[in-house]
Amino acid sequence: MKVTVIGLGPGGGADLTGRAREALAACDLIVGYTAYIELVKKDFPEKEVLSTGMRREVDRCRAAVEAALTGRDVAVVCSGDSGVYGMAGLVYEVAREYDPIDIEVVPGITAACGGAALLGAPLTHDFAVISLSDLLTPWDLIERRLSCAAQADFVICLYNPSSHSRPDYLRRACGILLREKSPDTVCGYVRNIGREGEEAHTLTLGELRDTQVDMFTTVFIGSSKTGLLGGKMVTPRGYLQRNG
Repeated sequence: MKVTVIGLGPGGGADLTGRAREALAACDLIVGYTAYIELVKKDFPEKEVLSTGMRREVDRCRAAVEAALTGRDVAVVCSGDSGVYGMAGLVYEVAREYDPIDIEVVPGITAACGGAALLGAPLTHDFAVISLSDLLTPWDLIERRLSCAAQADFVICLYNPSSHSRPDYLRRACGILLREKSPDTVCGYVRNIGREGEEAHTLTLGELRDTQVDMFTTVFIGSSKTGLLGGKMVTPRGYLQRNG
């Protein structure tokens, strides 16, 4: 009896790793959010599936653990990486309420990596990943994290930059970052990573503040060293500078 938490990578499944594919092939039951189940059903049509809608994360993880306790090998699928804003931590939390089971976490390509590759190489040096969603994190804490990351001159990757209920959150975040960063800071954003309609754009922080994005967008704010090379967003690690 085992629960394997699997990251599917971004988008439509093109970036599914070999290890993730093997884990899906070996399981008896696949549990996940409805949209993610649809992504894997085409490649594993013989598998039994259990899906739930948005904001039913606890229910999904509880169902997976309870199925594992009956002796089944269960896969819980997440987009991106299962341990980066995914279900891996919640599975461990929920499992504490039950008899012991085996839990394995299978990593995937998170949106930060998938989006960075489309923009160029913005994450070559130290970076921070921050979600702008305040459903589970108070906005005042998000503000503090943005401010600290900007003061430390990290490259910053923003998840969940906007939604119907939070249309101005990216603008608010840019306002905080502009207290520490130049408006000319190189930035980028990627929409629909790995999906139909995939697009990537570079712009300045000043321009980003007035840019409309949605929940399918991942945003990158450069450090003071980030620049454009051949139209691509690049943060140098410092190798050339070290060698003179």
